[in-house]
Amino acid sequence: MTRRCGVRVPSFRCHNEAPKCTGSVGHNTRKCLQRKLVRGISLLPSRTRHLDRIAAGLMLAAAAVVWPSGCFAADPLSGVPAWLKAHVGYNDGQIAPVVLERARALYLRKTRAGAAINPCYFAMDATRPSKLSNGQLGRRFYIICEGKRSFEAISSGHGGGRRLLGVADFSNGKVCARNFGNAMSSSLTAGGAYVTSEQTTSFKGYYRRPGGQQTPLMRSFVQFEGEGETANAREREIGGHAAVLLRKACLSKKPDSPYADTKGFVPVGTIENYSDGRSSGCTSWSPADASRIVGMLKEKPATLYIYPESRDIEAVAKAVKAKSPLSASGAYWNASCLAAIGAPRFWAKERLEPVVARYEKAHPAPPPRPTPICAR
Repeated sequence: MTRRCGVRVPSFRCHNEAPKCTGSVGHNTRKCLQRKLVRGISLLPSRTRHLDRIAAGLMLAAAAVVWPSGCFAADPLSGVPAWLKAHVGYNDGQIAPVVLERARALYLRKTRAGAAINPCYFAMDATRPSKLSNGQLGRRFYIICEGKRSFEAISSGHGGGRRLLGVADFSNGKVCARNFGNAMSSSLTAGGAYVTSEQTTSFKGYYRRPGGQQTPLMRSFVQFEGEGETANAREREIGGHAAVLLRKACLSKKPDSPYADTKGFVPVGTIENYSDGRSSGCTSWSPADASRIVGMLKEKPATLYIYPESRDIEAVAKAVKAKSPLSASGAYWNASCLAAIGAPRFWAKERLEPVVARYEKAHPAPPPRPTPICAR
């Protein structure tokens, strides 16, 4: 029993109590307080019980008004080591609290289940810009290795989406993504939980280095396995790879090449690095970063959490429509990109896939043109 403002009240501590918080006290917390107070008051002498009931009632009323939201909710980053908390923030190179919270929770859950055995885990904040106002690439993909106390932020690409003329436009610009989704053939990024799976490396062709030397372009692809809204990741062929491809390819005679076709030809073209651009829904990295990440993942599945999910997109869109600050609802979006896109949108596969299927049936892709022979 303790004394508050000259009135004896029972001492108590509800589960999930936290010293600092914001908003209103939740229903469960109020119930907890009521139970603890009533139980404590029942132990008081009958001559003082009436006054203490009044005092306790006033305390509960004050608590509902004064204590801010989440007052008894556990700090989402309470288990995060101090060295990692130092990287939490909203500037370039930092990770937003909600992104780290969910990425770490996914890592711990999948590690306990044995689905991920990699000592490192990954996260991506697709609400951030791919390129900053100073021309530098935005760092929005995170490599976290707690055992080594290592945190690294690098650039990555987002899904470019598509524009179906006269039907629907769910395309994205190069800098900020407005549209997200999990539909087949949408080329959109789908936020949520993933675990890396097998790797495949394929030959894309030869490109010419300065001086004219031909070098084979080999690109590795890491397949992602999803769950929930990302469960169709394998079906969509969603994974991670280097942001490079071959442009303006022609066929050159190179019969001694291990990659030559039955007639002794190989494709030769110009290499294009689109690290500052968009992908077809996959997570793309710079060639140097991709090489490191692929090496880290060899036979060691790791978790990847991509923000935002559909619930986040809907919460932000609702706040924008109501012209209310995101902080009022606890929603998060990178400020510069939100100003650029207006409001985000999630395209669910149940609604978008039939639209895409009808469009592609009405507008079939032309047959592929044969690759021309290189001029000598």
